[in-house]
Amino acid sequence: LQLSAVKLAELHSDLKIQEKDELSWKKLKAEGLDEDGEKEAKLRRNLNVIMTKYGMNGKKDSQLVDTNYIKDGTESDTLDDPRLEKLWSKAKTSGKFSDEELDKLWREFKHHKEKIREYNILLETVSRTEDIHKNVINPSEENLVKEEILHNKHRELKEKLRSINQGFERLRKVSHQGYDTTSEFEEPRVIDLWDMAKSANFTEKELESFREELKHFEAKIEKHHHYQKQLEISHQKLKHVEGTGDKDHLNRNKEKYAMLQEKTKELGYKVKKHLQDLSSRISQGLQHNEL
Repeated sequence: LQLSAVKLAELHSDLKIQEKDELSWKKLKAEGLDEDGEKEAKLRRNLNVIMTKYGMNGKKDSQLVDTNYIKDGTESDTLDDPRLEKLWSKAKTSGKFSDEELDKLWREFKHHKEKIREYNILLETVSRTEDIHKNVINPSEENLVKEEILHNKHRELKEKLRSINQGFERLRKVSHQGYDTTSEFEEPRVIDLWDMAKSANFTEKELESFREELKHFEAKIEKHHHYQKQLEISHQKLKHVEGTGDKDHLNRNKEKYAMLQEKTKELGYKVKKHLQDLSSRISQGLQHNEL
Protein backbone atom coordinates (compact mmCIF):
# COMPACT_ATOMS: atom_id res chain seq x y z
CA LEU A 1 0.00 0.00 0.00
CA GLN A 2 3.00 2.30 0.53
CA LEU A 3 1.25 4.10 3.38
CA SER A 4 3.13 6.63 5.50
CA ALA A 5 3.80 6.00 9.18
CA VAL A 6 0.87 8.24 10.13
CA LYS A 7 -1.55 6.51 7.75
CA LEU A 8 -0.48 3.08 9.00
CA ALA A 9 -1.22 4.19 12.57
CA GLU A 10 -4.64 5.50 11.47
CA LEU A 11 -5.39 2.24 9.64
CA HIS A 12 -4.51 0.30 12.79
CA SER A 13 -6.92 2.44 14.85
CA ASP A 14 -9.74 2.05 12.32
CA LEU A 15 -9.30 -1.74 12.16
CA LYS A 16 -9.16 -2.00 15.95
CA ILE A 17 -12.53 -0.25 16.22
CA GLN A 18 -13.93 -2.40 13.40
CA GLU A 19 -12.75 -5.56 15.18
CA LYS A 20 -14.31 -4.46 18.48
CA ASP A 21 -17.62 -3.63 16.76
CA GLU A 22 -17.64 -7.01 14.98
CA LEU A 23 -17.04 -8.88 18.24
CA SER A 24 -19.95 -6.97 19.83
CA TRP A 25 -22.14 -7.82 16.83
CA LYS A 26 -21.29 -11.54 17.07
CA LYS A 27 -22.48 -11.54 20.67
CA LEU A 28 -25.72 -9.79 19.65
CA LYS A 29 -26.28 -12.23 16.82
CA ALA A 30 -25.73 -15.21 19.13
CA GLU A 31 -28.45 -13.76 21.38
CA GLY A 32 -30.77 -13.24 18.39
CA LEU A 33 -30.70 -9.43 18.69
CA ASP A 34 -29.90 -8.57 15.07
CA GLU A 35 -32.69 -10.39 13.28
CA ASP A 36 -33.16 -7.68 10.65
CA GLY A 37 -29.43 -7.65 9.84
CA GLU A 38 -29.17 -3.85 10.15
CA LYS A 39 -26.12 -3.93 12.46
CA GLU A 40 -24.39 -6.42 10.17
CA ALA A 41 -25.09 -4.17 7.16
CA LYS A 42 -23.64 -1.18 9.01
CA LEU A 43 -20.49 -3.16 9.83
CA ARG A 44 -20.08 -3.98 6.15
CA ARG A 45 -20.52 -0.31 5.20
CA ASN A 46 -17.90 0.71 7.78
CA LEU A 47 -15.45 -1.86 6.47
CA ASN A 48 -16.11 -0.66 2.91
CA VAL A 49 -15.31 2.90 4.01
CA ILE A 50 -12.03 1.75 5.60
CA MET A 51 -10.99 -0.25 2.51
CA THR A 52 -11.81 2.68 0.23
CA LYS A 53 -10.06 5.18 2.48
CA TYR A 54 -6.77 3.27 2.50
CA GLY A 55 -6.85 2.00 -1.08
CA MET A 56 -7.59 -1.65 -0.21
CA ASN A 57 -10.74 -2.01 -2.32
CA GLY A 58 -8.89 -2.93 -5.53
CA LYS A 59 -9.80 0.32 -7.27
CA LYS A 60 -7.12 2.61 -8.63
CA ASP A 61 -6.83 6.15 -7.31
CA SER A 62 -9.19 5.36 -4.43
CA GLN A 63 -6.62 5.89 -1.70
CA LEU A 64 -6.55 9.23 0.08
CA VAL A 65 -3.09 10.65 -0.61
CA ASP A 66 -1.24 11.33 2.62
CA THR A 67 -1.08 15.07 3.20
CA ASN A 68 -0.01 15.59 6.77
CA TYR A 69 1.54 18.92 7.58
CA ILE A 70 5.16 17.75 7.67
CA LYS A 71 5.40 17.69 3.89
CA ASP A 72 3.31 19.72 1.48
CA GLY A 73 1.30 17.13 -0.42
CA THR A 74 -1.47 19.50 -1.40
CA GLU A 75 -0.24 20.09 -4.93
CA SER A 76 -0.19 16.38 -5.76
CA ASP A 77 -3.60 15.64 -4.26
CA THR A 78 -7.08 16.35 -5.58
CA LEU A 79 -10.37 17.08 -3.88
CA ASP A 80 -12.51 15.35 -6.54
CA ASP A 81 -14.95 18.25 -6.62
CA PRO A 82 -14.56 21.37 -8.84
CA ARG A 83 -16.31 23.53 -6.24
CA LEU A 84 -13.85 22.48 -3.53
CA GLU A 85 -10.86 22.87 -5.87
CA LYS A 86 -12.00 26.41 -6.71
CA LEU A 87 -12.43 27.35 -3.03
CA TRP A 88 -9.05 25.89 -2.09
CA SER A 89 -7.31 27.72 -4.93
CA LYS A 90 -8.93 30.98 -3.86
CA ALA A 91 -7.90 30.48 -0.23
CA LYS A 92 -4.28 29.66 -1.12
CA THR A 93 -3.85 32.82 -3.20
CA SER A 94 -5.87 35.17 -1.00
CA GLY A 95 -3.05 36.05 1.39
CA LYS A 96 -5.51 35.79 4.31
CA PHE A 97 -3.97 32.65 5.79
CA SER A 98 -0.69 31.89 7.52
CA ASP A 99 1.06 28.60 6.67
CA GLU A 100 -0.35 27.08 9.86
CA GLU A 101 -3.88 28.24 8.98
CA LEU A 102 -3.52 26.82 5.46
CA ASP A 103 -2.57 23.46 6.98
CA LYS A 104 -5.66 23.62 9.19
CA LEU A 105 -7.88 24.64 6.26
CA TRP A 106 -6.50 21.82 4.12
CA ARG A 107 -7.46 19.35 6.86
CA GLU A 108 -11.00 20.78 6.72
CA PHE A 109 -11.14 20.28 2.95
CA LYS A 110 -9.86 16.69 3.26
CA HIS A 111 -12.36 15.98 6.02
CA HIS A 112 -15.15 17.29 3.78
CA LYS A 113 -13.96 15.11 0.90
CA GLU A 114 -14.05 12.06 3.15
CA LYS A 115 -17.61 12.90 4.29
CA ILE A 116 -18.71 12.99 0.66
CA ARG A 117 -17.00 9.64 0.04
CA GLU A 118 -18.80 8.04 3.00
CA TYR A 119 -22.12 9.50 1.84
CA ASN A 120 -21.65 8.03 -1.65
CA ILE A 121 -20.82 4.59 -0.22
CA LEU A 122 -23.98 4.67 1.91
CA LEU A 123 -26.02 5.92 -1.06
CA GLU A 124 -24.78 3.02 -3.18
CA THR A 125 -25.68 0.57 -0.38
CA VAL A 126 -29.20 2.02 -0.08
CA SER A 127 -29.72 1.87 -3.85
CA ARG A 128 -28.75 -1.82 -3.94
CA THR A 129 -31.05 -2.59 -1.00
CA GLU A 130 -33.93 -0.77 -2.71
CA ASP A 131 -33.40 -2.72 -5.95
CA ILE A 132 -33.57 -6.02 -4.06
CA HIS A 133 -36.66 -4.87 -2.16
CA LYS A 134 -38.50 -3.87 -5.37
CA ASN A 135 -37.95 -7.32 -6.86
CA VAL A 136 -39.74 -9.04 -3.99
CA ILE A 137 -43.17 -10.23 -5.23
CA ASN A 138 -44.95 -11.28 -2.04
CA PRO A 139 -45.01 -8.81 0.87
CA SER A 140 -44.32 -10.39 4.24
CA GLU A 141 -43.42 -9.51 7.79
CA GLU A 142 -39.74 -9.83 6.82
CA ASN A 143 -40.22 -7.26 4.07
CA LEU A 144 -41.85 -4.86 6.52
CA VAL A 145 -38.71 -5.16 8.63
CA LYS A 146 -36.60 -4.41 5.55
CA GLU A 147 -38.72 -1.33 4.89
CA GLU A 148 -37.87 -0.12 8.38
CA ILE A 149 -34.17 -0.73 7.67
CA LEU A 150 -34.48 1.33 4.48
CA HIS A 151 -36.20 4.08 6.40
CA ASN A 152 -33.30 4.17 8.90
CA LYS A 153 -30.77 4.27 6.08
CA HIS A 154 -32.59 7.15 4.40
CA ARG A 155 -32.53 9.01 7.70
CA GLU A 156 -28.79 8.39 7.97
CA LEU A 157 -28.37 9.67 4.41
CA LYS A 158 -30.35 12.78 5.30
CA GLU A 159 -28.11 13.45 8.32
CA LYS A 160 -24.94 12.98 6.28
CA LEU A 161 -26.21 15.25 3.51
CA ARG A 162 -27.13 17.94 6.02
CA SER A 163 -23.62 17.71 7.49
CA ILE A 164 -22.08 17.96 3.98
CA ASN A 165 -24.14 21.05 3.14
CA GLN A 166 -23.27 22.72 6.45
CA GLY A 167 -19.61 21.84 5.94
CA PHE A 168 -19.51 23.29 2.43
CA GLU A 169 -21.06 26.54 3.60
CA ARG A 170 -18.43 26.79 6.33
CA LEU A 171 -15.61 26.13 3.84
CA ARG A 172 -17.04 28.74 1.47
CA LYS A 173 -17.24 31.31 4.26
CA VAL A 174 -13.76 30.63 5.66
CA SER A 175 -12.15 30.55 2.19
CA HIS A 176 -13.55 34.00 1.42
CA GLN A 177 -13.24 35.69 4.82
CA GLY A 178 -10.42 33.87 6.61
CA TYR A 179 -10.62 32.31 10.07
CA ASP A 180 -12.73 33.94 12.75
CA THR A 181 -10.51 34.48 15.78
CA THR A 182 -13.56 34.26 18.06
CA SER A 183 -14.60 30.86 16.70
CA GLU A 184 -15.39 28.40 19.49
CA PHE A 185 -13.81 25.32 17.87
CA GLU A 186 -11.12 24.76 15.26
CA GLU A 187 -11.06 21.02 14.53
CA PRO A 188 -13.34 20.08 11.55
CA ARG A 189 -14.86 17.05 13.25
CA VAL A 190 -15.65 19.06 16.38
CA ILE A 191 -17.19 21.90 14.34
CA ASP A 192 -19.42 19.34 12.58
CA LEU A 193 -20.52 17.80 15.87
CA TRP A 194 -21.27 21.19 17.43
CA ASP A 195 -23.33 22.34 14.43
CA MET A 196 -25.34 19.11 14.51
CA ALA A 197 -25.73 19.24 18.31
CA LYS A 198 -27.33 22.68 18.06
CA SER A 199 -29.93 21.16 15.71
CA ALA A 200 -30.63 18.17 17.96
CA ASN A 201 -33.23 17.83 20.67
CA PHE A 202 -31.01 18.85 23.59
CA THR A 203 -31.98 21.01 26.54
CA GLU A 204 -29.81 24.07 27.26
CA LYS A 205 -28.17 22.21 30.13
CA GLU A 206 -27.45 19.15 27.95
CA LEU A 207 -26.09 21.37 25.18
CA GLU A 208 -23.77 23.17 27.58
CA SER A 209 -22.53 19.83 28.92
CA PHE A 210 -21.98 18.64 25.35
CA ARG A 211 -20.04 21.83 24.57
CA GLU A 212 -17.66 21.13 27.47
CA GLU A 213 -17.19 17.55 26.33
CA LEU A 214 -16.37 18.78 22.81
CA LYS A 215 -13.66 21.02 24.26
CA HIS A 216 -12.06 17.98 25.90
CA PHE A 217 -12.48 16.03 22.66
CA GLU A 218 -10.77 18.79 20.65
CA ALA A 219 -7.85 18.79 23.11
CA LYS A 220 -7.57 15.02 22.62
CA ILE A 221 -7.49 15.49 18.82
CA GLU A 222 -4.79 18.18 19.11
CA LYS A 223 -2.69 15.81 21.21
CA HIS A 224 -3.15 13.14 18.53
CA HIS A 225 -2.07 15.63 15.82
CA HIS A 226 1.06 16.40 17.87
CA TYR A 227 2.03 12.72 18.05
CA GLN A 228 1.30 12.28 14.34
CA LYS A 229 3.77 15.08 13.55
CA GLN A 230 6.38 13.62 15.90
CA LEU A 231 5.90 10.17 14.36
CA GLU A 232 6.43 11.49 10.83
CA ILE A 233 9.57 13.39 11.90
CA SER A 234 10.86 10.25 13.67
CA HIS A 235 10.17 8.18 10.55
CA GLN A 236 12.16 10.60 8.38
CA LYS A 237 15.05 10.60 10.88
CA LEU A 238 15.01 6.80 11.00
CA LYS A 239 15.31 6.57 7.22
CA HIS A 240 18.23 9.02 7.34
CA VAL A 241 20.06 7.14 10.14
CA GLU A 242 19.62 3.80 8.33
CA GLY A 243 21.96 5.10 5.64
CA THR A 244 24.74 6.11 8.06
CA GLY A 245 25.55 2.64 9.38
CA ASP A 246 25.66 3.86 13.02
CA LYS A 247 24.03 0.91 14.84
CA ASP A 248 23.74 2.58 18.27
CA HIS A 249 22.14 5.67 16.78
CA LEU A 250 19.88 3.46 14.66
CA ASN A 251 18.70 1.43 17.68
CA ARG A 252 17.90 4.59 19.66
CA ASN A 253 15.89 5.96 16.76
CA LYS A 254 14.07 2.64 16.31
CA GLU A 255 13.08 2.63 19.99
CA LYS A 256 11.79 6.20 19.79
CA TYR A 257 9.91 5.45 16.57
CA ALA A 258 8.27 2.34 18.07
CA MET A 259 7.21 4.33 21.16
CA LEU A 260 5.72 7.14 19.06
CA GLN A 261 4.00 4.64 16.77
CA GLU A 262 2.27 2.88 19.68
CA LYS A 263 1.27 6.18 21.30
CA THR A 264 -0.15 7.46 18.00
CA LYS A 265 -2.12 4.24 17.50
CA GLU A 266 -3.48 4.38 21.05
CA LEU A 267 -4.54 8.03 20.77
CA GLY A 268 -6.00 7.45 17.31
CA TYR A 269 -8.17 4.65 18.66
CA LYS A 270 -9.35 6.78 21.59
CA VAL A 271 -10.17 9.74 19.32
CA LYS A 272 -12.16 7.62 16.86
CA LYS A 273 -14.00 5.76 19.59
CA HIS A 274 -14.89 9.05 21.31
CA LEU A 275 -16.06 10.44 17.95
CA GLN A 276 -18.24 7.37 17.46
CA ASP A 277 -19.86 7.83 20.88
CA LEU A 278 -20.48 11.58 20.39
CA SER A 279 -21.92 11.03 16.91
CA SER A 280 -24.25 8.36 18.24
CA ARG A 281 -25.60 10.69 20.94
CA ILE A 282 -26.25 13.46 18.41
CA SER A 283 -27.90 11.01 16.02
CA GLN A 284 -30.31 9.97 18.79
CA GLY A 285 -31.13 13.62 19.43
CA LEU A 286 -31.77 14.28 15.74
CA GLN A 287 -33.98 11.19 15.47
CA HIS A 288 -36.02 12.40 18.44
CA ASN A 289 -36.64 15.64 16.54
CA GLU A 290 -38.32 13.68 13.75
CA LEU A 291 -40.69 11.82 16.05
